[in-house]
Amino acid sequence: MSVIANTPKPPYFAVIFTSTRTDGDNGYDDMANRMVELADQQSGFLGIESARENVGITVSYWADLESIKNWKANTEHLTAQKIGRKSWYDSFKVRISKVERDYGI
Repeated sequence: MSVIANTPKPPYFAVIFTSTRTDGDNGYDDMANRMVELADQQSGFLGIESARENVGITVSYWADLESIKNWKANTEHLTAQKIGRKSWYDSFKVRISKVERDYGI
């Protein structure tokens, strides 16, 4: 996985997931890696960027809102969400936004 996602020309959508973790791994790293593999197989998935420190931030990029809706409803992803609420996260927040402009080097 590239450190910075190679996204297309806007517009596209970003799902921003911020979290604080519980103590211990409890299978988190394996599941996080699996979710990236699984998302990569989903229609409309454009890429992902993630940083995990005191606050974890993962941004995934999607072609449209329908792709995001389908990802949220993916059976394996639903299982990961359930485990996350129970075992991995003290708190989390999901934000969905439309990317109108991007630039960089």
